[in-house]
Amino acid sequence: MHMSRGTRAAILATCATLLLATSACGNDQAEEASANQVRLYGTDGNMLNSYPEELKDRANLVDGMKGTTPLTPLPENFKNRLRSVDAGLTDFLYAAEAYDAVVISALATELAGSTNPAAIARQIVGVTNDGTRCETPAQCLRLARDGDDIEYRSVSITRAGFTDAGEPATASYATLHFDNQQLNDAKTEFVGAGDESAASTKAPPRGNRQPGRSDPLVLGGLLPKTGDLALAYPPMAAGAALAIKEINAAGGVLGEDVVWIDGDDGTSPTVARRTIANHVDAGVHVIIGAGASGISTAVLPDVVKAGRILFSPSNTAASLTDADDNGLYFRTAPPDSLQGRALADVILRDGPQKIAIVARADAYGEGLQDAVRAELERAGFGGDKVKLLGYEPGESAEAAPINFSDGARQIKEFGADAVLIIGFGESAAVIRALADADVPLAALGR
Repeated sequence: MHMSRGTRAAILATCATLLLATSACGNDQAEEASANQVRLYGTDGNMLNSYPEELKDRANLVDGMKGTTPLTPLPENFKNRLRSVDAGLTDFLYAAEAYDAVVISALATELAGSTNPAAIARQIVGVTNDGTRCETPAQCLRLARDGDDIEYRSVSITRAGFTDAGEPATASYATLHFDNQQLNDAKTEFVGAGDESAASTKAPPRGNRQPGRSDPLVLGGLLPKTGDLALAYPPMAAGAALAIKEINAAGGVLGEDVVWIDGDDGTSPTVARRTIANHVDAGVHVIIGAGASGISTAVLPDVVKAGRILFSPSNTAASLTDADDNGLYFRTAPPDSLQGRALADVILRDGPQKIAIVARADAYGEGLQDAVRAELERAGFGGDKVKLLGYEPGESAEAAPINFSDGARQIKEFGADAVLIIGFGESAAVIRALADADVPLAALGR
């Protein structure tokens, strides 16, 4: 799309201020699209190599789509260790966060000297702040067994630790691009966000380890093996499995191997509640999940009532920062108040005139939609230039496909030249509907 020099300068100035720390603004040339073409943008729920499969024989529609996801540059050594537990792994989204959620849970238990969930919870934030820095389960467990305060840094927790609310104070985001129905790693850019000063400075209480053998720490999975977010399950499962493997190889926790009990959240509150009930009956101390923010929001009261910890590697809804959790909810994924800035920057770099934001109707979708809208508004995109739409995700894998034909018609009439789609695997129906409505997607013009 042609832009005047003044318009391009204004957009680049906005790009420079949107992010707290950035390398993603790149050069001063916005990527040009042919006249009347519509660019597609995505988020962490659909910017995966497995996503084009959701479009079946129309997978080419994702070509040219770009978006953001919480992601730090992962060392090859870590990727190879993940492949040692899942040789077929093609995506790494939230693998590091799942790994760190399990390791932090183990370290907090060792420091607490107890598998009591309340005692573990009181140590979790402190594990990441103001102690002797350590970077591997073996190193950190050795320090914890000696009673030393530790400051855990690893693959997803790099610059700063947790805030008082139990979530990362800083984050890294990647800008991803689809080419030839797969993510083009050569185009991936990373950007930092957040504030290191937001990390907690509170000292955790001293642990109270009792002499003799302890019960083993039991972790229960609440990850999306099925449902709309199932495409993100393999990397999260691999991250958790790798952490269990390495913790137990380092001697376990409180003298016992950590036990993992698998479980599905189904991307469904009904399935997730059933799994939680089973975990409580089985004596699980820490539940790793849920995958989607909306599922965690729905089931958190059940977890709190049972006195267990809910520790998610992938929840990003900003609303969960202030959830009524009795100090039992934590996450290694950063809140969408940070991702909204990075995502708005990616869109603005291409110089759009009108932007449609389509979101699944849950805590994740609506929360990120609002965060991006607010950032675009700051950049001068008022209500006449931004259109918000939503859709109801199905309650189960057997639910009827999303019908977005009316939304596609509205986007075409609005004249949007940029469409952001916030959703999971089911959001492929939005792209199909846009193509069926003859919205001139950029991929179709190639």
